[in-house]
Amino acid sequence: MAISENAAPRRLALVTGASAGIGESFATLLAERGFDLCLVARRLDRLEALASRLAEQHGVEAFAVPADLGDPQAPEAVVKAIAARRRDVDVLVNNAGYGLHQRFATAPWAVQSEFLEVMVRAPMHFARLVLPGMLERRWGRIVNVASLAAFAAEPPGSTYTASKLFLLSASRALWLAHRGSGVHITASCPGFTYTEFHDVLGVREAMGSMPRCMWQSSRAVVEESWRAVERDKPVVVTGLVNKVIATAMHFLPFSCATLLTPRSLRDREKLSTR
Repeated sequence: MAISENAAPRRLALVTGASAGIGESFATLLAERGFDLCLVARRLDRLEALASRLAEQHGVEAFAVPADLGDPQAPEAVVKAIAARRRDVDVLVNNAGYGLHQRFATAPWAVQSEFLEVMVRAPMHFARLVLPGMLERRWGRIVNVASLAAFAAEPPGSTYTASKLFLLSASRALWLAHRGSGVHITASCPGFTYTEFHDVLGVREAMGSMPRCMWQSSRAVVEESWRAVERDKPVVVTGLVNKVIATAMHFLPFSCATLLTPRSLRDREKLSTR
């Protein structure tokens, strides 16, 4: 969709992991609110289909930039592609992420390194690339999709919780550094969410044994997350049940918290929390 030279361009939202789940729901919500979109993930066909649908339904500009965020150069390449369109990033949603099948001691370091690149380094790299412009324009929104896992005991052998705890802590630090600047930074911490995340890991059947009250739709997660960043809240735990769990975990000693890790996670090497 072309933008008139005489019209002020709409604000642009960059959403990673946009091809499914929470990322797709974020893209949809932002399009509904009139944001143009840069959609980032590895699956170009799904990104282009989503971009086309959202542009047609909501009259926004939406374009796909395929990228493997396991590549350290990917964030800079994505932002350069946006700059080539003479656009600035006004909203950043760091959503891309996944879980590993193997435990730390058995997975090759190359696998662990790529995991940490996607889960830790890429979100921070994107934030560093877009923050200066947001601060100069005195408006910006950054949502880092962390997890309820950041408050919980770590399932054995996984670095997933460690990566989400880093994202939570980094978001708080950035929020403190830029209060009053017009740039809002929020760590969103959803719990169990209905996405294809668990299907990819092959634990859908095990996750199906969890009580339904512990699950949220991706749309519910996204709506609560967006309200939080608009209100400039540094952290939001989505869903009432998850808020109760996060509060309880704050007071429980680690030895007790480990007993509350779902058995389906403690007993399997295939680990996931979102």
